[in-house]
Amino acid sequence: MQRMGMMIGIAPEAIPEYRRLHAEVWPEVLERLRRSNITNYSIFLREPENVMFSYWEYTGTDFPADSAAIAADPVTQRWWKICGPMQRPLSTRAEGEWWAALEEVFHLA
Repeated sequence: MQRMGMMIGIAPEAIPEYRRLHAEVWPEVLERLRRSNITNYSIFLREPENVMFSYWEYTGTDFPADSAAIAADPVTQRWWKICGPMQRPLSTRAEGEWWAALEEVFHLA
């Protein structure tokens, strides 16, 4: 199992709608994540800085392939078209990233 964390900004005016959407995530989006070995997924919001932190655990063996399956899913693509414009990617993210990957520096098991 691999723990993964990411960060992104969010437009302050979009926060109420983002909260509403994530209180009722589409079942097909959740199922696609599960089929791609994503578990224990959480998103945290920090205001007034308006940044979000996501955490999940990856239980598969080929994260690039599982990520590609998520990205190719038509329902997930529709979900991203709604949520994506609300997000503000960090200027320091790596090339090709939307959410900026974080390095784990400590873990207490």
